[in-house]
Amino acid sequence: MADAAELLAQIRIHGTIPRHVAIIMDGNGRWARERMLPRPVGHRNGMKSVRAVVEAAIEAGVDVLSLFAFSAENWQRPAVEVSALMSLLEEYIQREADELERQGVQVRFLGELLLLAPAAHAAVERVVRQTAHCTKLRLNLFVSYGSRAEILNAVRQIARDAAAGKLDPEQISDATVSERLLTAGCPDPDLLIRTSGEQRISNFLLWQIAYTELFISPVLWPDFGRSELFEAILDFQKRDRRFGRVDA
Repeated sequence: MADAAELLAQIRIHGTIPRHVAIIMDGNGRWARERMLPRPVGHRNGMKSVRAVVEAAIEAGVDVLSLFAFSAENWQRPAVEVSALMSLLEEYIQREADELERQGVQVRFLGELLLLAPAAHAAVERVVRQTAHCTKLRLNLFVSYGSRAEILNAVRQIARDAAAGKLDPEQISDATVSERLLTAGCPDPDLLIRTSGEQRISNFLLWQIAYTELFISPVLWPDFGRSELFEAILDFQKRDRRFGRVDA
């Protein structure tokens, strides 16, 4: 693989930058297991990759970066691991908040945030307030998130509005649903990356990725950095995005 600087130069030559990149960060547990270390050590090392990818996204000119950090299903993991993940979330915010603000990163957390431990929830609210004015990059961190639940919630809102006479069922459109999702106001992802070689969507942004380009990286998340993100963007730049159409 070429070094990161060379890859970034190639990206700038090609010109087409994905406006919104989403990443399913996978492989922390396997990374730790391969080194005969506890799973939380893998998660901790994965935090370094978050910083590297945020900085790389800014360098490449990406507008929105979405990271799938903790799914609704992850609550079913052993209590010790869940507790460690919540502690790491607090640690990440405490360690990175000032640097994120300095780099112009606006942080958003999307998911069932009321399920978070009180200290983690307070940390989340703090960094969201601190970075609300930033405009260089929007960083969506999906925590306690599941796409089916998100869509169901949108459907329930639409049903309530229709039952109350506020919405004509015949006028329901794609936009009607999109406006009621957690990502309302955010462009759909152009590129979805999954690390660790797994080929699953894992209940992430099911509505939003209808025409998203997929890139499966064999690299485990703690080893994923600037060069790996740039490789994915370069691959994206080679795609012919037709959105269901064909050229005449």
